Amino acid sequence: MTIRTTRKTVTFARPFSLAGIDGVNPAGAYEVDTDEEVIDNLSFLAYRRVATTIHLRRDGASQVHPIDPVDLDYRLLRDARPTVPPSPAD
Repeated sequence: MTIRTTRKTVTFARPFSLAGIDGVNPAGAYEVDTDEEVIDNLSFLAYRRVATTIHLRRDGASQVHPIDPVDLDYRLLRDARPTVPPSPAD
């Protein structure tokens, strides 16, 4: 079984939380690793995602946490939405 790992950097403009990880993380850039394995017995090369992890800095140490990639995508989309300032009082 062949596994490949790809790494990308994601950036949050605001503090964020992720399902399964306690606490709120500060805004900033974070490395995300995706592990994929080859799907055998196909006439073309294809991969299936088997794990996604994020590197977090906590208490002066780097920690790697497994995450749901769908949750990560949702949080990134939510972070990218513009904030609407409150309406002035009438």
